[in-house]
Amino acid sequence: MAKKGRLVNVGLGMTLGSHITPLSRSYIEKADIVFVAASNNLVEQWVETMNDNVVSLQQYYNEGTSRMITYRKMVEVMMTEVRAGKNVCGAFYGHPGVFAWPPHKSIKIARDEGYHAHMEPGISAEDCLYADLNIDPGTFGCIHYEASYFMFRNKAVDPTSYLILWQVGVAGDRTLAKFSVESNSKQILVDKLLRTYPKDHKVFVYECALLPIDDVRIEQIKLCEIAHADISLKSTVVIPPSEIVTPDDESVKQLENL
Repeated sequence: MAKKGRLVNVGLGMTLGSHITPLSRSYIEKADIVFVAASNNLVEQWVETMNDNVVSLQQYYNEGTSRMITYRKMVEVMMTEVRAGKNVCGAFYGHPGVFAWPPHKSIKIARDEGYHAHMEPGISAEDCLYADLNIDPGTFGCIHYEASYFMFRNKAVDPTSYLILWQVGVAGDRTLAKFSVESNSKQILVDKLLRTYPKDHKVFVYECALLPIDDVRIEQIKLCEIAHADISLKSTVVIPPSEIVTPDDESVKQLENL
């Protein structure tokens, strides 16, 4: 039997006010306390119009402090309220399950301790990217990596598919404590990409709109220019296919013989 406290982590979507689902809004409105994580104060103020008891999680971010320390603090303050028997809602920008450690961890801990906990999806930056760049992931396929994860590991690159790199603005940061990195760190990422792609291969720097009045950023640059481009934490680098996929004649032949 589940304990009295409850936890739901919902997605706010990316663009203020236009992406939230009716169900996620309902969870925010009915919660005893709402913890909000959004990179824009206007988003937090908007959430405050739905519930009188809203606590910002952004206060735990500090440059120079490992984000894992920050994330654990976020989880602990949320779980403290769950353990107190409250109906808790975590409201996270975008999708709460995409590039977001605290929502997954808090739900796991809550369930392990016998509380009801679940996640409601939201529109993520990935969803916006497909729409804004007019990409159908089913056409050529898409491979997504967090930039540092890609740099630190021997991951295969398929030049016939899209390669989408997230958080390039902190590529190579092993401390998890920086909000930006120097160009020489991003150059190491470029050098790794140059093992697969030509240096003048055209790529996109993408940023979705966070406010209805914002413009989407879609800037096309050469791959070799990534290290010195204007790339922040919210920037995503999209690398289109550089080669044409070849048919698998053997599989086609086997299917024809069925």
